[in-house]
Amino acid sequence: MHVRTSFRAVLALVAAAGLSAATLTTVAHADDTARADDTVAADDTVAATAPGDIVSSEPSAFHPLPGQPTHTKAWKVHYRSTTAKGTPNTVSGTVIVPQDGRTGPRPLITYAVGTVGVGDHCAPSAGFPRGTTVEANLIQQLTLRGWAVAVTDYEGLGTPGDHTYTVGRAAGHAVLDAARAAIRLPGTGLSKDSPVGIMGYSQGGQATSWAAELHGSYAPDLKVKGTATGGVPGDLMKVADFNDGGYGSGLVFMAAIGQNAAFPELRLDSYLNSAGRSLIGALRNSCVADGSVLGSFKKIRDMTTRNPLEQPDWQQRLRDSRVGTRAPDAPVYLYHALADELIPYGVGRQVRTDWCARGANVEWHTVPLGEHVSGVVTQSPHAARWLAERFSGKPVRGNC
Repeated sequence: MHVRTSFRAVLALVAAAGLSAATLTTVAHADDTARADDTVAADDTVAATAPGDIVSSEPSAFHPLPGQPTHTKAWKVHYRSTTAKGTPNTVSGTVIVPQDGRTGPRPLITYAVGTVGVGDHCAPSAGFPRGTTVEANLIQQLTLRGWAVAVTDYEGLGTPGDHTYTVGRAAGHAVLDAARAAIRLPGTGLSKDSPVGIMGYSQGGQATSWAAELHGSYAPDLKVKGTATGGVPGDLMKVADFNDGGYGSGLVFMAAIGQNAAFPELRLDSYLNSAGRSLIGALRNSCVADGSVLGSFKKIRDMTTRNPLEQPDWQQRLRDSRVGTRAPDAPVYLYHALADELIPYGVGRQVRTDWCARGANVEWHTVPLGEHVSGVVTQSPHAARWLAERFSGKPVRGNC
């Protein structure tokens, strides 16, 4: 199953993104442009019946660091989306629009963050007003380009129920519907003709890869120009086997929570011994840093009475989230660190192989230096530049 980072890797990303210990404190902020009368409640809107419809919205704020001004306007939204089984659900997220005086159309990025944990308080929308969402520094680089950004919280992260962590189809729906919600939200200046880019890494790499694959069938109304995705856990079984008993193993157990949330018939609790029940109970309320520490160096066999990953129903559900079974209908910028210590390089390269075999337009990049976390930090500017070229209509240099 997909893992995003260990405690050590979280600290590395915090340092690389320029965050300090102050980002872990709670700081109350009001956005410079948010007003109480901007709030839209569900019963003040047309019934949200289609994917991407707004259920509710309220003013929020976007701060990469506590109190740091960004000259943006932000809303927290709840929007309609679709579960992995095809039923309607409600997902939360954040829409961010630069306040730069631009009157013409601006691009929209639907951005999928890497693993933050499975506790509701870990959701990106909870951290943006306080300046504690780790990838906010990377997102700010997009708003500084004049792009609007929609950031999904994913299913069950900040909304009732467990977060469906690592369930590819649910995540892809949430990413695409976040873009639809941003376009339909009053006051953003966006429209159905706004060019859309999809961007994410690690867990966000899985989510954006699924969004790219589902776009043509699920959200053809979106004018998607390209997807920039990296560190993709394309094969969850291989990633789980790689991390079982290692320092990334805590996130393997988080992923078990996520799969069970989407498919309760998997009956995760029936496999757990007392130690496993204690660990899963703690992880359900943990963010990525403490969850990684709680679960690190634990083997599945030591937390269970029998290994669920040896059962056909679990194996099938993990196969259901595999990336590479269909070709994205827009160009893709795909990258993976050669020394990735959490998601093996071969797993990411296989996504490239599978997409190329299906005729996708892929620009593949091996990151020769660094590891999992440094991959998103060093490659984010290149990915953004690639998306800018798609928005400007430049030809794609695929290298399949």
